[in-house]
Amino acid sequence: MKHVIPVLLVTLGLVIGAAGIVYGEADDSPGLQLLGALVVLAAVVLGVRTARRRS
Repeated sequence: MKHVIPVLLVTLGLVIGAAGIVYGEADDSPGLQLLGALVVLAAVVLGVRTARRRS
């Protein structure tokens, strides 16, 4: 059960970040695209760090 929470957080971060990028593109907002990209990057870093600590 403990390994489910980080997976959900990473997945949620990827979904929210991707939605921010898509919505920022539709709204022509470079700031929102950057924030979405940063959220995606942070989610990937969190996922890799968590996977490395478990192995």
